[in-house]
Formats: sequence, C-alpha cells, structure tokens
Amino acid sequence: QVQLVESGGGLVQAGGSLRLSCAASGRSFSSGAMGWFRQAPGKEREFVATISWTGGSSYYADSVKGRFTISRDNAKRTVYLQMSSLKPEDTAVYYCAARSSGSGNPYQSQYSYWGQGTQVTVSS
Repeated sequence: QVQLVESGGGLVQAGGSLRLSCAASGRSFSSGAMGWFRQAPGKEREFVATISWTGGSSYYADSVKGRFTISRDNAKRTVYLQMSSLKPEDTAVYYCAARSSGSGNPYQSQYSYWGQGTQVTVSS
C-alpha cells in the first residue's frame, strides 16, 4: 500500500508559479512510477505529467509541455510538479498517483494509488 498526500496548491495570478509536492508513505515508493493528473470544474480528470521510478524519464501533456516540470526525490519519498507561466485554464484540482510498474504512463487506469488532491486556482 502507498498513501499519497499532495500539498502546495493555492491561488496565483496568471504568469505566476507554484510547486506542488506529493509525499508518499508505505512500501515500494521508489520502485514505482508516479504521475500528476488534474480535474477542472465540469471536466474529466486528465493527464498532466509522469515520471519513471528512477526519475530518468518523464513526459507531459501537450498543454503543459515547456511550462511544467515533474521530478522526484526517492530519499524523501516525494514527487514534485513545478508549474510556471500558469494560465487560468490550469485551474483544477491536481492529483498525484502511484503505480507499481517503474515506467511512467499517461493512463489513469494504470495507477493503483491516488492522493486526495490539491486545488490550484489561476486568476486572470
């Protein structure tokens, strides 16, 4: 079992930055890939970014590529999402997720563990 707790959300103006953190507890954190997803009001949850268990590979949704960076510190059992040049359309609840496989994956069904989410609101 892996328990995930997100933090770092808040209100920011367009063009600003935020860093989200996801702290993991339980076993097998360092051997599994992690992902960030988000759900905007009235929309389905969507993929944002994913990172392999080593941190050596990552990929992003086109909508955030070049603005967001995913990283992880296995010693701290934490995964991060650095968000820059934020836009109002980035407003959503952001969720981190963990999977047993070490390879990153953009599909929600491939993740077994989910955090409770953290709200990010970008004002125009």
